Amino acid sequence: MAPHPPQSRPSTGPDPSAIDTSRRPFVLIWEVTQACDLACDHCRADAHPARHPDELTTSEGKHLLDQAREFGPGQLVVLSGGDPLTRPDLVELIEYGTSRGLRMTLTPSGTSSLTPETVHRLSDAGVTRLAVSLDGATPDTHDTFRGESGSFEQTVRAARAARDAGLPVQINTTVCAQTVDELPALRDLVDELGAVLWSVFFLVPIGRGRVLEPITPDRAETVMQWLSEVSDDAPFGVKTTEAPFYRRVAIQHRRDANETPTDDDIGRRLGITAGDGFAFVSHTGELYPSGFLPESAGTVRDGGLVERYRESELFQSLRDRDALRGKCGACEFRHVCGGSRSRAYAHTGDPLASDPLCAYVPDGYSGPLPEGRVSGD
Repeated sequence: MAPHPPQSRPSTGPDPSAIDTSRRPFVLIWEVTQACDLACDHCRADAHPARHPDELTTSEGKHLLDQAREFGPGQLVVLSGGDPLTRPDLVELIEYGTSRGLRMTLTPSGTSSLTPETVHRLSDAGVTRLAVSLDGATPDTHDTFRGESGSFEQTVRAARAARDAGLPVQINTTVCAQTVDELPALRDLVDELGAVLWSVFFLVPIGRGRVLEPITPDRAETVMQWLSEVSDDAPFGVKTTEAPFYRRVAIQHRRDANETPTDDDIGRRLGITAGDGFAFVSHTGELYPSGFLPESAGTVRDGGLVERYRESELFQSLRDRDALRGKCGACEFRHVCGGSRSRAYAHTGDPLASDPLCAYVPDGYSGPLPEGRVSGD
């Protein structure tokens, strides 16, 4: 049988600088399932092998993709999990989203199902980028973290298959006390695999991640400075997830902090945070600002995605940087950073509180300080 002909897919999306994040998200994530064969230490979803009986059906999923198209042409949609490959209709959903003019990307788990043949089938269906996770630079460190022997080799094999198929590869890495020392070796591996982007996720303590030890604010600051230096020379892009103060560090690394920054010098739109340029639809159709901020703006099973993103009180409050409290509210970088609203919520129950991982103290600020810091630091 001849291979399935590649789908016509949007090659580029809208200009990031032209996106009004009060009207549309830069990134829309759909958690198509929570089923996964891995038992990763940091799993937000606390995933299990079995699929949930109330997952969105194929028909409901297509309706969701129709709603996503209402945001405008070239909307970026990330299919995540769990492991999306556990859904037998995954290729059908990708083909449908591609036919609707959406940029469909995928974050599969590094399991035995992620074969080179599967990667080519996903590419033919219209996937525009494959994002795989590497949390250690060796089979021992990665597989221990992921709870599955062989996950490292399967992930690396899939990344190479994607590269060979001409499918851009993104590498996702979780940063916590267990993984932080792996970062330099991982940087070299990301380069070796020919990835276009390294997305470095700083742990948020929800799901299984509650049992992991985060790094300290001062260590996070050091890592951010290192990542900023990596981004200067690396042949791939560098971004952080749930650590938007990387933008502040990158700006300080490149210019006088007293200037009013207009971009982050790393080729991406500033200020994307939970609910502001970012939205997440759960496997059962609940709309959240982020998968790490489980406050629902309502279900989108029967419609309302666009309206809820634009008009719900929850999302509107998260887009008001002047409503931030504590140190984040006093920070001159709040409009280009904004702090992790998910981490603030995980620690305090208040999504507008300060991000406890950020070590920066604005001049003249006299309120509560990050862990381990005192006035005058």
